[in-house]
Amino acid sequence: MANTFTPAPWPRRLRSQEWFGGATKDAIYHRGWMRNQGFPADLFDGRPVIAVMNTFSELTPCNAHMNPLVEKVKNGVYEAGGFPVEVPAFSTSESGFRPTAMMFRNLAAMSIEEQLRGLPIDGAVLMVGCDKTTPSLLMAAASTDVPSIIVTGGPMLNGWFQGERVGSGTHIWKFSEAVKAGEMTMDEFLDAEVAMSRSAGACNTMGTASSMASMAEALGMALSGNAAIPAVDSRRRMMAQLTGRRIVQMVKDDLKPSDVLTRAAFENAIRTNAAIGGSTNAVVHLLALAGRVGVDLTLDDWDRCGRDVPTIVNLMPSGKYLMEEFFYAGGLPVVLKRLGEEGVLHKEALTVSGQTMWEQVKDVKNWNEEVILPRARALTASGGIAVLRGNLAPRGAVLKPSAATPALMVHRGRAVVFENIDDYKARIEDEDLDIDETCVMVLKNCGPKGYPGMAEVGNMGLPPKILRRGITDMVRISDARMSGTAYGTVVLHCAPEAAAGGPLAIVQDGDMIELDVPNRRLHLDVAEDEIARRLAAWTPAHEVPQSGYAWLHQCHVEGADTGADLDFLKGNRGNPVGRESH
Repeated sequence: MANTFTPAPWPRRLRSQEWFGGATKDAIYHRGWMRNQGFPADLFDGRPVIAVMNTFSELTPCNAHMNPLVEKVKNGVYEAGGFPVEVPAFSTSESGFRPTAMMFRNLAAMSIEEQLRGLPIDGAVLMVGCDKTTPSLLMAAASTDVPSIIVTGGPMLNGWFQGERVGSGTHIWKFSEAVKAGEMTMDEFLDAEVAMSRSAGACNTMGTASSMASMAEALGMALSGNAAIPAVDSRRRMMAQLTGRRIVQMVKDDLKPSDVLTRAAFENAIRTNAAIGGSTNAVVHLLALAGRVGVDLTLDDWDRCGRDVPTIVNLMPSGKYLMEEFFYAGGLPVVLKRLGEEGVLHKEALTVSGQTMWEQVKDVKNWNEEVILPRARALTASGGIAVLRGNLAPRGAVLKPSAATPALMVHRGRAVVFENIDDYKARIEDEDLDIDETCVMVLKNCGPKGYPGMAEVGNMGLPPKILRRGITDMVRISDARMSGTAYGTVVLHCAPEAAAGGPLAIVQDGDMIELDVPNRRLHLDVAEDEIARRLAAWTPAHEVPQSGYAWLHQCHVEGADTGADLDFLKGNRGNPVGRESH
């Protein structure tokens, strides 16, 4: 696949000059107000205006260290002859937002899109970190097609507790289950709290934040090597400054998201997600991003592209190590090189550097084969995201094989049904709950409409009475998501969701369910006429708000199988200069 991008002629009149250029009343109005900040006149002389979209927030802990990185980006922009302007961006906090950060991904994308569209901006540096900030800013950039580049805040340093390497997120689930099983005291759990988050940065496991940082790099939307640099490493600040320099040249070349975000780029990202044991959340985010840029990406592409790619990155939650070791081993460029050597990387895919993907990674070295494994020692020979279909999920459901228990990948069990998350919380610790390890736990009404927002509750904790017997995994099925830091034989994103009248809505206690991952099958063993009777009698159980964004979201959100975007935001709509209003 040839690289067909040709830089635009330079110099040319930039979009920002529609605001700042000339001596008209309107131009003086725009420049004059800007100059109350002390900017000299020559900054408005036709040099690229670069928005540094900053998702800093002290209530978004993964992004709370962004401001020094922003300053480095601005330094780089100035060095390259651009004019940097910092623009606060909607910050979706994974750990703080209720009912769930996912509900606000689309709102963030919509608000940032309108900033990119309505302000005098020629290019953008997207400062991201926490899970939803990366897709939301990418979606906004894709919709407007403003030259854009990603800088991630980087992962936290390794956590350590009682001599054990501790992964943020992953050990929340592990330790909480240990407390329920009587294997860990509550005092020990509390002592471990700070060990799990011991420096600035995002999750240090291959959770959603690190997965999406890797997706941005694999898509070609970040400079090579960006994804794995720890937040507190000086090389993270250097990466920010180099990115500031690069965006100015991207504007001069008119290198846009639509030039980079091609089908080849998405296929590279899907295969990369398989190789790194990446988050299932990457599925909904990349489907939504593809929808914004106009690439026809489907769930079937996830299965087709990732199925035969081995998981070679030995990181939690699938493996042993953390992002710090991944960086020291060589980071994502090593993985991309391996994919290229095995013939499953689109080598000619263009990146924001102006080089092809292969030009960037062909000479890198793997410095630790315990962290980035040889194929012969892969964690999972067939990694990726398994896309399941059947009468329980006609439009698809997903499972992460590298995080699942092999013995449960083919399983038939009796359904134990929870109608919603409150029902689950009320009953899961009941010693009289009729459940054993052969059962299939089913959670309903936690999809995009039902929760609302599709919260990370799909990795339901097991009943304490089962944990006390040493059982650590069971088959779990829902229309929810799960944290990228989580693990287990968990079927997610069932579509259509229960709140939209999908078959999941009519599963009853005692129904038999068959899971067959090798054959990609998810089957409710109930007669077709009985399923039809139940569906005909079904009525929605979720509440629909009467106003506000929650109402807008529930009325317009699409299913997980297409990315859970709002239906009216699909497609690359471009960034025309608006009419002057003064």
